[in-house]
Amino acid sequence: MPNPLDAAAVRAWCGLALEALGRERERIDAINVYPVADGDTGTNLYLTLESAARAVEAAFDGHASAGTAPGLADAIGAMAHGALIGARGNSGTIVAQLLRGMTEVLAADAAPTDAGRAAAALCRALRRAAASTYEAVAHPVEGTVLTVATAAADAAERAAGTGGAAEVARAAHEGARSALRATPGQLAVLGRAGVVDAGGCGLVALLGALADALSGETSVTPVAVRADAPLPEAAGCEAATRAAADGCHNPDGPAFEVIYLLEAGDDAVARLRTRLDGLGDSLVVVGGDGLWNVHVHVDDAGAAVEAGIEAGRPYRIRITHFGGATRVKEPAMAARAVVAVVPGAGLAGLCSEVGATPVAVRPGEPPASGELVQAIRQAHAREVMLLPNDPELRHTAAAAAEQARTEGVRVALIPTRSAVQGIAALAVHEPGRSFDEDVVAMTSAAGATRYAELAVAERQSWTMAGVCQAGDVLGLIDGDVAVIGSDLTVTATTVLDRMLSAGGEMVTLVLGAQAPPSLAERLERHVHERHLAVDTVVYDGGQHGAPLLIGVE
Repeated sequence: MPNPLDAAAVRAWCGLALEALGRERERIDAINVYPVADGDTGTNLYLTLESAARAVEAAFDGHASAGTAPGLADAIGAMAHGALIGARGNSGTIVAQLLRGMTEVLAADAAPTDAGRAAAALCRALRRAAASTYEAVAHPVEGTVLTVATAAADAAERAAGTGGAAEVARAAHEGARSALRATPGQLAVLGRAGVVDAGGCGLVALLGALADALSGETSVTPVAVRADAPLPEAAGCEAATRAAADGCHNPDGPAFEVIYLLEAGDDAVARLRTRLDGLGDSLVVVGGDGLWNVHVHVDDAGAAVEAGIEAGRPYRIRITHFGGATRVKEPAMAARAVVAVVPGAGLAGLCSEVGATPVAVRPGEPPASGELVQAIRQAHAREVMLLPNDPELRHTAAAAAEQARTEGVRVALIPTRSAVQGIAALAVHEPGRSFDEDVVAMTSAAGATRYAELAVAERQSWTMAGVCQAGDVLGLIDGDVAVIGSDLTVTATTVLDRMLSAGGEMVTLVLGAQAPPSLAERLERHVHERHLAVDTVVYDGGQHGAPLLIGVE
């Protein structure tokens, strides 16, 4: 007997989808040749749905503890949110957007019990899901999961009026299967490899699970992954994938996949899309209501993360190097060095202790590009990681890096916007690993570190937090004034509490030359008492102008 389109059906759908993707994961991985033949589409889809399923279970647990039951809007909303925050890879990000599109429709129609109304709601949800994917992908390509999603929506609409939601879901599944079989004729890379689209294959499994959940069935039909045959053995798929990688993959394509969650407004995300589109390809930005999942393939991973920092607050940053047999191996690396711009003698000493070359500066006296070039030369290394540690030095540092490259030095500009981000990047620097891996690690560490500083206002002025007077203590978080106070310690604790409200495992305090002797002890005690399991490390930075720098990672 068919099940109603309600929260219980969403919960069953999650379970069946996870089971189906678990079975098909390796086979879908094996046919993954587009957009990059990196063999992880099945795994990414499974991990994305696993996050979605956990979110749905949490929603049910939360309602159970309150003695209530979740509604359809609660369950489908949880599923979409879980997929968004756990999305992996290009395929997982697109599926997260599909679920968000369905949520936009189903959350507005509370568990329709009438069969015709439920069928109509599901049709609208599938259509919105398909349309939303085209909105999220910068340059849609036919013969992919986008085509399969559209075919599923078309088939669902043709079935409307012939039954309930279960019949609509089954029609959508069959329409998706037919579209999947046609993908090799629509996308040349698939035709040469003799396989169907891996992302579309995962969507077919997802829709099959939905049809089974609504029909009351518990089995999921295996998904055919080749264009002309039933489900092959894994070895055959792997052979096809290797052939496709050898003959179809572009070794000059982007070197990195960058994914992060981003807290930002719509206008900032619109600008971010434009900027990332100019940096690389396979751009997918999904989400809304202030929370987004960003996915892009680029050569400059640091620039992609920096773009996110400028747009809002990126976190859960994942950077993957497209290494392996499909990319050209680089020659053995020579010695590597780090050059870091630092605002005080204490930080300069800290850099020197760990083998970095410091460029010490005073407030109001930023270094010129020639000074940074000279520091790169003095590092005496063929490879240099350059840490500007200040957003105002981005263009200066870029010019210095470009000049050093003309002299034969391989320079990576790590997008550090504060000295505390530079400390985080230095902490993971390992000269013994490959250059690209070191760039990835240092960029990720910097991007995962929120930064703040305390300053004393020199005059009355307008700020993001209101009007300040000369002598007020200003707490700046990620570059913007967030707190105005009269006492340094009280303002610092307020800033710390705000930063740690979003989570954190480590607090870094860098004391300025004018910091009171008791400041560090009082802040350490506050963190220990108010934020359990958060560690604190203190450095004597000696910087002038800012009595305290704060990092949270």
